[in-house]
Amino acid sequence: MRVNWNYIKLTFLSITIIGLYGFAEHRSKKKRVSDISINFLGDSDLYLTEASVNKLLIQNYGVVKNRAKEELVLNTIEDVIRSNEMVKNAQVYLTVNGELISKIVQRKPVGRVEGVSKFYLDDLGERMPLSSHHSARVPIITGKITGNSLEDAYTILNYINEDDFLRKNVIGIHIEEEGKYQLKFRLENFVVNLGGVENLNEKFKNFMAFYAKAAKDNSLEKYATVSLEFNNQVVCTKI
Repeated sequence: MRVNWNYIKLTFLSITIIGLYGFAEHRSKKKRVSDISINFLGDSDLYLTEASVNKLLIQNYGVVKNRAKEELVLNTIEDVIRSNEMVKNAQVYLTVNGELISKIVQRKPVGRVEGVSKFYLDDLGERMPLSSHHSARVPIITGKITGNSLEDAYTILNYINEDDFLRKNVIGIHIEEEGKYQLKFRLENFVVNLGGVENLNEKFKNFMAFYAKAAKDNSLEKYATVSLEFNNQVVCTKI
């Protein structure tokens, strides 16, 4: 009977590979988390710190460092981090060296509401709590705060943030009532009566034309109010 040595060699090689793979997998599962790395993407750790993330994990998941890798449930760790009200998104993974990497995107405030309740309005138009670590330099929203008026304020803020001049100079939005909004500028004494949020592009286009002419004439300080409420015109009241 002729022995097929090639078949025997292939079988032996296959068993060896499977054995080595199983041994490597067994060793990998027995490895422990060597270190934890917390990375904040985008802005630095303004509203949430590395220490507060570690505390959050310990309180809601337990100690992670030196824990066996096979005991970790990465999706659960991600959910724990996302549960913090300052976190927009989080991704967690393990490196081959046993380091736990957390990549965190923080929420971004675009306005700060100053009323009976104080909170930020974030870039998705949702309420965001104030932070004890950092105070964002964003326009202050005051006046009659309602769900509808906050939606309108969010629309105004989105427009402002798309324009370099407005983003640098508008420091406040005052809500007189729903559909009636005022803007406060950083360096000017006048207030801008914006009216509602309809036709914002036309309103601000007219305002920029007025502002450029008044700045050229050195007459900006003469005005108390600048109204954009009327169609295709700017109506000013002098001091």
